Amino acid sequence: MNRQESIEKIRELTHGIDFCMLTTIDGEHLRSRPMSTQEFEFDGDLWFFTSDNTHKVDELEKHKRVNVAYSNPDDNVYLSISGRAEVVKDRAKIEELWSPVLKAWFPEGLDDPHLCLLKIPVEQAEYWDAPSSKIVQLFGMVKAIATGQEADYGENKKITL
Repeated sequence: MNRQESIEKIRELTHGIDFCMLTTIDGEHLRSRPMSTQEFEFDGDLWFFTSDNTHKVDELEKHKRVNVAYSNPDDNVYLSISGRAEVVKDRAKIEELWSPVLKAWFPEGLDDPHLCLLKIPVEQAEYWDAPSSKIVQLFGMVKAIATGQEADYGENKKITL
C-alpha cells in the first residue's frame, strides 16, 4: 500500500470507533488508558484532548513511543497503531478540534489552562479485519478442524505510513 491507501484504510477501520486504548511507557512498565479520538478527517495523525498535568504527559516527556489500540468486536475489526506522541498547545488547533461534548472532561472548556492536545503521527499499524459474522467464523473454524486446513480469519496486514 502507498501512503494514501494506508491512510484511507486506517480511516475506514477507525470510522465509528470512539474509544481506544493509549499505551505509554512508565519507566519499565507499559500503561494503558482509554482515550476518545477526536472527530476529524484522518490524514496520518491521531489527535486526543488531555491536560498537561496528567501522568501520561509526564510519561511522554520521557518516552515518546506510544501504541493506540482500536477494537470493534461487533464488526470483527481490530487495529494497533504505533507512533511518537507530542504535546500540542496550539490554540488554533485546540479550537478547531473542540466539541461542546468535551466539557464533560474539561468543565472549564477552552478556558482550561491545562487543556492541550496529544498528536500522534502514525508510523506503523497492524490490522485484523474479519467481515464475517460470528456464525460464519465458527463454521470456518469447524471446517478447518475437520479438514486440517488453517481457518480463514479475514485480513491481517502491517502497514507503514
